[in-house]
Amino acid sequence: MNYHQYYPVDVVNGPGTRCTLFVAGCEHQCPGCYNKNTWRTNSGQLFTQEMAEHIVADLQDSRIKRQGLSLSGGDPLHPHNISVILKLVKQVTAECPEKDIWLWTGYLLSELSEAQQEVVSYINVLVDGKFIQNLYDPGLLWRGSRNQIIHRLR
Repeated sequence: MNYHQYYPVDVVNGPGTRCTLFVAGCEHQCPGCYNKNTWRTNSGQLFTQEMAEHIVADLQDSRIKRQGLSLSGGDPLHPHNISVILKLVKQVTAECPEKDIWLWTGYLLSELSEAQQEVVSYINVLVDGKFIQNLYDPGLLWRGSRNQIIHRLR
């Protein structure tokens, strides 16, 4: 899996202060997407176990209290990303059990594959649905268009 950006301190992508990872790869390619540069799976840089360890260390850093991890992109549930994202959410859940995990995807919760559902079983909040430009609403919290749903899973 590749990623484009990692923010160790982020206050925009979910509640509280968070760590946010933007992964590469998106099949949806929604018109009006603000992250078009993340669509190709081979764009960005390689996500390594060292990077996963860095994220966990940031989440555990008591100097800047973080509420959790946000996963966006691209699409973390793109088939190319599933195995690495699953490993990451398992590690964060095990090593940082007090932190929440938010994930944004263009797939619908009701249509997820078995592998995608396994990832979702480790996260707290899923924001699902493609970005639809004519449903864009800048007043929405943590989503871009009115069709997207915030699912609080646990």
